[in-house]
Amino acid sequence: MNGQLSAIAGELKQRTLRLGTRRSALAMAQSGMVAEQVSRATGRPVELVEITTYGDTSREHLAQIGGTGVFVSALRDALLDGRIDLAVHSLKDLPTAAPDGLLLAAVPEREDVRDALVVRDALTLDELAEKCGARGEGRPARVGTGSPRRMAQLNAYAAARGLDLETVPIRGNVDTRIGYVRAGELDAVVLAAAGLSRLGRLAEATQLLGTDLMLPAPGQGALAVECAAGDTALAAALAVLDHRPTRAAVTAERALLAALEAGCSAPVGALATVLGPEGPATELRLEGVVGTPDGAALLQMSTTGPIVLDGTSEQQAQALGRDLAARMLAGGAAGLMGERVL
Repeated sequence: MNGQLSAIAGELKQRTLRLGTRRSALAMAQSGMVAEQVSRATGRPVELVEITTYGDTSREHLAQIGGTGVFVSALRDALLDGRIDLAVHSLKDLPTAAPDGLLLAAVPEREDVRDALVVRDALTLDELAEKCGARGEGRPARVGTGSPRRMAQLNAYAAARGLDLETVPIRGNVDTRIGYVRAGELDAVVLAAAGLSRLGRLAEATQLLGTDLMLPAPGQGALAVECAAGDTALAAALAVLDHRPTRAAVTAERALLAALEAGCSAPVGALATVLGPEGPATELRLEGVVGTPDGAALLQMSTTGPIVLDGTSEQQAQALGRDLAARMLAGGAAGLMGERVL
């Protein structure tokens, strides 16, 4: 393997590789991690090239601007124009349609898929609702999130347990969101555990929400490394970063999302898990949820299928995702989604 990588690296042009990234602290941290891995794989130095996307400059809520591709298109344009050699994205931000001229060269091993709560007074969600509710401060607990998926599942959880909770739409980076809690404007905010971990700030989370309470966004916790499809030497070198179980899992989740014709900001959660005894994986379990943001209606289903982590694993994962989507659509999922991509 080392000899093969050396040969591939020798084919690459003798220059610094330009890795495109968004400007946020989280994006820079993620891209820095990947840059180190790419440098080891290719033998070339890697520099970060900061690129501003529409999602970074717009002040509208993601549900209003559509979500799909708003953090991605400027990076992809830079790849196609030759201004950068590769780009790193949060995989959950990627549109499900494959772009012409670009290749998803690697999906590194996934981080924690769960969502995390940052709550005032270091409370759990249930403790917060009790402290703010009728027996405490006499008002709903205000929880901030920009995600209709999170709103749907939080509100459904609260309704099922009689908790007094209000979800509040917010935007902003990690500092901005946590700042709402620190300043007392909100009682809690929801963030991806993976993002907090990559920033070295996971200790600020007061509760990690189990996937039985909240399924993550399709692809949450995973990164995507893209390059030009025609740059075969770079694509081959980047392939060493690929983690087959992660790629199979996110492929199933994204196939579900695509078959539901739902965008990145639709209230859809999905989680695929590679299962099996010690040794080779044998099964892939996929769970999906669709709900109205107010939590009044929630549809959750799951399925399991065989998986072999070889050259056919993506096709197997796609088939599983499409199968579950068909079942969810037959169960009324289309009527629960506020956004559909047609």
